[in-house]
Amino acid sequence: MRRGSTWLPLLLILAIVVSALAVVRTKHENRALISELDSLRAERERLDMEWAQLQLEEASLAANNRVEAMARAQLGMTEPRAYEIVEAGP
Repeated sequence: MRRGSTWLPLLLILAIVVSALAVVRTKHENRALISELDSLRAERERLDMEWAQLQLEEASLAANNRVEAMARAQLGMTEPRAYEIVEAGP
């Protein structure tokens, strides 16, 4: 039996083992990345909902009747009388 013929099966077995380990590692990394992606998607959905709620809150706080009521109550502002309104001419 030649010396080269005994090394070839050992090298092939070593290549198979290394390849199998690489496949296992790749699958593990893939699962970890999928898990991270799921958590990031959930966070994005939560932030989208929070953004929508903040937009609704901003719209309600900026409503004209609310601003007018606060101006009257907190600042004592009143609507000007007709003779106090000054219109600029052309």
